[in-house]
Amino acid sequence: MNTLVAVAIAPFGVGDELAPYAAEAIRVIRDSGLSHRTTSMFTEIEGDWDEVMAVVRDATMALADQGIRTEVVLKADIRPGHTDTLHTKVEKVEELLAE
Repeated sequence: MNTLVAVAIAPFGVGDELAPYAAEAIRVIRDSGLSHRTTSMFTEIEGDWDEVMAVVRDATMALADQGIRTEVVLKADIRPGHTDTLHTKVEKVEELLAE
């Protein structure tokens, strides 16, 4: 079942600079081979439900397995019969704005 998630994986108690920790989680997502896009606050991942959730788990554990308290914020859009919603949702809005 096609699933698009927006996920933010963040450590707690490691100081003010979180970029090195975010990069560890994002590296796991990028290495997964699933379609993804990273913005300043979230990384979106698209694929089959089980594959996407496994990647979210693995990216989270990249920090938690180091003993770091880790928070995960996740929003999911499960849309049967659709694919590539990571791109098509934005394209539809851009087309409307261009009119």
